Amino acid sequence: MLGQNLAKLLRGPATAFYRLRMDGLFGGVAIQHGNNKPKSLHKTRRIWLPNIQKVTVYSAILDKKLKLRMTSRILRTIDKKGGLDNYLLETKDKNIASELGLELKQTLQKALQAK
Repeated sequence: MLGQNLAKLLRGPATAFYRLRMDGLFGGVAIQHGNNKPKSLHKTRRIWLPNIQKVTVYSAILDKKLKLRMTSRILRTIDKKGGLDNYLLETKDKNIASELGLELKQTLQKALQAK
């Protein structure tokens, strides 16, 4: 169900996004392709990978620690928003752009309704 909805949420082709795994919070970060261009002007192809970190983050609503893979950019955004729960609840689905993130958001919304 979420896999079908995720394709609608992502802009552009699905291959443009970090597709090694969709079990983390990557925020739509893509693998970038380009050239090394030294002084000799001999171009060589290369790729730039996102800065993925394995982090343990606390969720106050679920009252448990979650081990997640996320980019350092998303870590800074979580700090800015005031925690994982606020980040997931305040961010639009198209900006979360991962199956795990959307599942976590749904479980947080269900837990809030149950309280």
